[in-house]
Amino acid sequence: MTFYYFTEELRRALENLNLNYLSEIRLRNGQPVIIRFRGEYNYINSFGITSDCDNAIICNDAGKCLYAAMENSVYAYTEQLKRGFITVDGGVRIGIGGEYVTQGGDTVTVKNVTSLNLRIPHDVVGAANELYGHVCNGEIFNTLLFSRPGYGKTTLLRDIARNIARKTQLNVLVFDERNEIAAVDGDGRGYDLGKGCDIIRGADKLTAFSNAVRAMSPQVIITDELYGAEDLLAAQYAADCGISIIASSHTVDREQLKKMPFSRYVELSGAGKQAVIYDKDFNIVCHCSTVGRVGNSGGN
Repeated sequence: MTFYYFTEELRRALENLNLNYLSEIRLRNGQPVIIRFRGEYNYINSFGITSDCDNAIICNDAGKCLYAAMENSVYAYTEQLKRGFITVDGGVRIGIGGEYVTQGGDTVTVKNVTSLNLRIPHDVVGAANELYGHVCNGEIFNTLLFSRPGYGKTTLLRDIARNIARKTQLNVLVFDERNEIAAVDGDGRGYDLGKGCDIIRGADKLTAFSNAVRAMSPQVIITDELYGAEDLLAAQYAADCGISIIASSHTVDREQLKKMPFSRYVELSGAGKQAVIYDKDFNIVCHCSTVGRVGNSGGN
C-alpha cells in the first residue's frame, strides 16, 4: 500500500508504523492528522504515533489529497462521489466531508472538501473458519452479517468466499461494487479468493445480479452492504433463482432484518471477534468466534 496521494511528510511517517495494525487515517483541514492504530485513536508525527497534538502532522489540504487519490480524474469517480466516498487502490475507502452538490434531490458530487476518513482494509486468512462451519455446513445458508461499521464484515465476507471457493466445487460470484472484497490495486493485483470465484465490479446490484444469473450461472453470490429497496430486490431475486446469497448490512433493526430473504443472521460484536448466529426468526443457533485480527481492521 503506497499512499501515493499523501504528502511526503505523512508517507514517511507511516513508514515508521506496522501497517497491519492501521485501520483509519483522518484528515481535517488545519487540524492534526489522527490515525486509528491497534484499535485506538492517536496523532502521528514524523517519528510515528504521538499523544501530543502540538507536534503532530497537520493536514493542510484534504481536497488536494482526494484529487490526487482520484489521479485528478473526477469523472472516473462520479458515481462513487454521489455516495460520499470513493474506493482506491488496495480497497482503501475514502469518506468525504465537504459541500454536497445536489440536483433534483440527488447528490451529484462533493466540492469544498474539508475532511477525509480513510479506512484501511486487511486480509485475515482464516478469519471466518469457524463461521464457515456454521453457515456452510452441508448447505450454503442464505446468510446476512450485520453490525455497526468497523466490525470486520468485509474481512469475513472475503474469507467466506475464499473458504467456499477452496473447499467446494461451487461457482462463487463476488459482486465487489466498491472494489473492497477483492481489492485490486493499480497493478491489477488483488486478494486471492481461490480458484472458484468470479468477480464483478460496477453497476448496481439488481442489474449485476440479473445479468450474472443469465451469463455466469453462479451457485453462490457474495456481496457487501445491502441497503435500500433495490438492493433487497436484488437479494430476493437471487434467492428466488435458487442461488445462495451471503451479504452484509449496517442495519441492526431486527424487524427490518426479518424482512430480508435470509435463513441465517450473524451479529458481530466485541469489535468483530465474537458472533451470534440466529435463524430466520432470530432464535439463537449458536455462538462462535472469528480467528485473527478482524475487528478494527478497516473492513466494514
